[in-house]
Amino acid sequence: MNAASKRSAFEKVKADNTVSGTPSAFNPGPLFGAVLTGVLLFLSFPKFGCGVIAWVALVPLIISLRGKGTREAMILGFTAGLVFHVGILYWITYVVVKYGSLSPPLGVAAMLLLCAYLSLYTAFFTAGCVFFRHCAPLIAVPLLWTGLEFIRGWIFTGFPWEALAYSQYRCLPLIQIVDVTGPAGLTFLIVLVNMLLFQVLTTKLASMRFASIVAIAVVFSLLAGYGLWRLGVVRNGIAKSASIPVSLIQGNIDQNLKWNPRYQRNTVDAYLSQSERHLPAAGGVIVWPETAVPFYFQDDGPLQRRILAFARDHRVWMILGSPTYADRALGTNFANSAFLVDPAGRIAGRYDKVHLVPYGEYVPLRRYFPFISKLAVGVGDFRPGRGYVPLPMNGHRLGILICYEGIFPAAGTDYKRRGAEMLVNITNDAWFGPTSAPYQHLSMTVFRAVETRMYLCRAANTGISAFISPTGKITKKTGIFQRSGLSGEVRLFQKKTIYSTYGDFFAYSSIIVLLGMTIVAWMRRKHERDRI
Repeated sequence: MNAASKRSAFEKVKADNTVSGTPSAFNPGPLFGAVLTGVLLFLSFPKFGCGVIAWVALVPLIISLRGKGTREAMILGFTAGLVFHVGILYWITYVVVKYGSLSPPLGVAAMLLLCAYLSLYTAFFTAGCVFFRHCAPLIAVPLLWTGLEFIRGWIFTGFPWEALAYSQYRCLPLIQIVDVTGPAGLTFLIVLVNMLLFQVLTTKLASMRFASIVAIAVVFSLLAGYGLWRLGVVRNGIAKSASIPVSLIQGNIDQNLKWNPRYQRNTVDAYLSQSERHLPAAGGVIVWPETAVPFYFQDDGPLQRRILAFARDHRVWMILGSPTYADRALGTNFANSAFLVDPAGRIAGRYDKVHLVPYGEYVPLRRYFPFISKLAVGVGDFRPGRGYVPLPMNGHRLGILICYEGIFPAAGTDYKRRGAEMLVNITNDAWFGPTSAPYQHLSMTVFRAVETRMYLCRAANTGISAFISPTGKITKKTGIFQRSGLSGEVRLFQKKTIYSTYGDFFAYSSIIVLLGMTIVAWMRRKHERDRI
């Protein structure tokens, strides 16, 4: 074979760039398929979407990759990712324009920059789909999405906002698997079903279509079967557990007034009034949101004494958020903290937020690149806390998650390993305004309850406040922008889970298996080139 013939043959092999290797006439426009997947992914999440859509959302994108090279695939993947992330993260523009003093064009640019970064992961995903087209794509493609999603939630401090599994937060039987695998296992199965549906739609072999349909039925049967069994076990355990009365207070304080010194007393009055209205029995717990106290609660003063007196007079425990400070030789370091007040009116414990928000509570790389500070004027450098250390309360232990920490699985599992019996998520979602973000934020915290099999009590300044049972069921919740409260009985259910014990073993295993498959695929491609 001469050189020209070799080049021709190699180009033919290169052009056969399908995911499954089986040609089909079912092939909508590639760009349309990418955009459609982006829209479907967006519509899989709250507040506008429905989780069922996630099980089919990737099919148009995977179909659009047929016959495409790596470069084209990455463009299609980036397009799908950009449409998807703009759909769920549009609220960032609202936040940085309203509270970050950016002009609307700069606000849009900031949002698009983050979305572009996140879209690189879908671009790498589609490039991987092309790479694995002849190497067990049915398994490799789900592993690829799962691995990339896990890396996204870890690298650069992590941003696991609305990972694919979180779209299923309302479907209790399907999400119970996360007490074994964490969110990664459910993500894997969602992508696997998408791949099986792709085969159903594209293959010409009736036997393969039938096998794919059977495989889909098996996946849902096993997933739902395990879920229903676990729901029964957990519910029986909850019924036999000790309980404590808990009240969640939602002050609905306007973010523009919250830090106005003249409004401090009104803010405290609002929270104390709602606490009186939703007062639990003696020995119960009242939870106020993140930074509900608009002053340094650690300092003695008339407002601090009023709150301590309230706890003492009503014999209740109180959890409340407040900024704190520590004087150091090099300056004052601030922290985002939660205080525990006992029924005697004393400060019994304090937790400092561990996982800070980049460019919200600290500026990354400020020490090495001083000019970055100019890009985030007004952002203070908060210091992180010592770790996820439970607060002791009358022989029990509480795990506190402040705002953003509720979206990280490791926070809940760390608390579980240290003996926590209940999770308390305090947050201030007033920053998000009337956007989708408060609904999205809530959907992710549901998984912390299932992963650890602990009740999660969520108090938000403007909503959504909620009680979430260890099954993941939202038993009570408020609306947004309402001054209100919730009262309920929280069961101190103690049950170890595989996930809280062994952590992200499924995600790490996915990456290891994928690396092995990458080596095999690379060697196979090299062998094909050598033969040509």
